[in-house]
Amino acid sequence: MSAAYFVPSHQEKEDLEAAARRGVDVRLLLPDASDSARAIAVAHSHYSDLLEAGVKIYETHNLVLHSKTVVIDGVWSVVGSSNFDQRSVLFNDEVDAVVLGSATAQQLQKLFEDDRKNASQIDLATWTNRPFGQKAEEFFARFWQNLL
Repeated sequence: MSAAYFVPSHQEKEDLEAAARRGVDVRLLLPDASDSARAIAVAHSHYSDLLEAGVKIYETHNLVLHSKTVVIDGVWSVVGSSNFDQRSVLFNDEVDAVVLGSATAQQLQKLFEDDRKNASQIDLATWTNRPFGQKAEEFFARFWQNLL
C-alpha cells in the first residue's frame, strides 16, 4: 500500500497488524515529510506497533508522495484519491477504482517497487531508539488523529 497520508483508525491498524501476524507480506510506502506535519507525527506514532507485528514500512525522501494504491494477492487493486485516514472516508469527496485482474496488480506492484528502491526501510531497533522529543510529539499528535 502507498499512501500520502497514513492516519489509520484503530480497526484499520489492528487489521494490518493481524494480517502481518498471519504471515501476510504487508508493506507500506509512506512519506517522511508532508504539508501536514501533524499527519506525519500521527503516522509515526503507529510505527512501533506495526513494526512489532511484522509490517514493513518504507519512507520516501525528498519527494512528494501523493499516490494512493493498494495491491492484494496480486489480483485485487485499488487506485484513487482516498488517503488512508478517516477524513477521506467521512468528509472528503473521494473516488477510488477497484480493479480485479493480475495485469493491473502487476503494474501497480512494479510502480510500488520502483518507488520503494528510493525509500528507506524503517527497522524496529532504530525506530525504538529515536529521540524522546520526537516520541512526545507523536504522542500528543494522536489527540488530533480523528480530525486529520
